[in-house]
Amino acid sequence: MSKKPIKRTRPVSAPSKTKTSSPAKAKAKAGLLGLALDNEDGHKRITQGEQFVLLGGSEETHGRMTETVVKTFEELKRRHKRLETVEPKELAEILQKSTPQ
Repeated sequence: MSKKPIKRTRPVSAPSKTKTSSPAKAKAKAGLLGLALDNEDGHKRITQGEQFVLLGGSEETHGRMTETVVKTFEELKRRHKRLETVEPKELAEILQKSTPQ
């Protein structure tokens, strides 16, 4: 068997800008994931919200995670910011401030 050469019908080039959407137009998505591994009572705790999921933990730990996330989103709302646009450093600061002592 002889191999036939591959014929290209058009040159290989970068995709046309009209066919692809720009990264700026892509809608950013963000979410928080809380995971705790200190559960010893056998319960499976899962709490979900529009932009967060909390998994596991003892009753106390899961409650603390829930309170932290609720307060974090309240603070973001107060600052007129969204999770998708807040800077990581500012989000870390808000999370720390929102964590119950």
